[in-house]
Amino acid sequence: MDHQYTYYTPGQDSNQQNNSEYRPPHKKGAPKWVKTVCFGLIFGVTASAAFQTSNIVAGKFLNNKTVKASSEKTENIGNAKLTTSSGGTTKSDVADIAENAMPSVVSITNMSVQQVQSFFGGIQERQSESAGSGIIIGQNDSELLIVTNNHVVEGSDTLTVSFIDEESVEANIKGTDASRDLAVVAVDLSNIKESTRGKIAVATLGDSDQIQVGEEAIAIGNALGYGQSVTRGIISATERRIEGFDSNLIQTDAAINPGNSGGALLNAKGEVIGINTAKAAYEAVEGIGYAIPVSEARETIEGLMNRETRTKVAEEERGYLGIAEPVDVTQETSQMYNMPTGVYITDVIRGGGAERAGITKGSVVTALNGITINNTTTLQEQLQYYKAGETVTVTIAVPESNGEYQSRDVEVTLGRGSN
Repeated sequence: MDHQYTYYTPGQDSNQQNNSEYRPPHKKGAPKWVKTVCFGLIFGVTASAAFQTSNIVAGKFLNNKTVKASSEKTENIGNAKLTTSSGGTTKSDVADIAENAMPSVVSITNMSVQQVQSFFGGIQERQSESAGSGIIIGQNDSELLIVTNNHVVEGSDTLTVSFIDEESVEANIKGTDASRDLAVVAVDLSNIKESTRGKIAVATLGDSDQIQVGEEAIAIGNALGYGQSVTRGIISATERRIEGFDSNLIQTDAAINPGNSGGALLNAKGEVIGINTAKAAYEAVEGIGYAIPVSEARETIEGLMNRETRTKVAEEERGYLGIAEPVDVTQETSQMYNMPTGVYITDVIRGGGAERAGITKGSVVTALNGITINNTTTLQEQLQYYKAGETVTVTIAVPESNGEYQSRDVEVTLGRGSN
């Protein structure tokens, strides 16, 4: 079923927001029962100026319950780093957890230009602003790295990250995986003030494979754009599957609202166990929110962290694959016709990059330079980062005589034109 995200737009009251969707016409929808998708703004973590990971949680948890805390271990992943934890015993409470975790949560503002139909039938461009959250997960030699949801950054013209001290800097998309609703954005370290560096920190990631139904869960994000807020609940279920997501999800009754997407779901030790992503919004339903488990998302996140950060090129310089009339292969279509999700090629443009590379009609584009392509919108957005004349690796699924599809990588030199 198509994705349909309800964007939170700052300045709207809750009634207006529920009836106002700010999204480009080409965006896909989520299951109809998932009407509200959170957009969280994540604010940084208390930490050292050198961004050493911390967040060992101290204090009491709610009813003075003793819980296991963590010693930290840093793992090198190329130039980037993730922090994991294990062992130890201490006490903590929600206030201490929130105080320690908030500096690792940031807000993300997505400014996009949308084409809308005017009253007189013409097409007009309108600038739209939407809000989401992110989690500081590491750094390399030159960048601070933040994980969020793909739908938070999708369609962006510019991205702005705001830290816990309300300092804001521009960010670039490092990589996205639309099928898992994950993205990593990068902020140039040279653009972050020293005073801000002293107030933010890298989040500690927990082991979501070890969570149990009934244990405490704490969500942090920028609900409704009012600023950083905390909600508390329990883990309601694990390994939930909902349409539109290519992975298992954690279900929680901790309130997940518009503005929370990309924010942190924490355990009682203050470790990030999930990335908040969606909310079930039936009128008769309450207390059903979803988060992407960090352990299941880890490999994807690490891959995105170590991609080359690219910036969009001028429209007149952009390269094109040279395919004609692409058609989205949705999950519903995929199941119906036993074909992979992606972009179906109905024809190739004569003399274009695709034809020169040997790509034929009937194939399905499934990835571009390792980034999952699940619809035409994603393909067009990825091509915005490449100039005509550059060579990219296109993953296509080619139909075989037995009706099965065979995946293969093709090197394509991008040309000028459309698609």
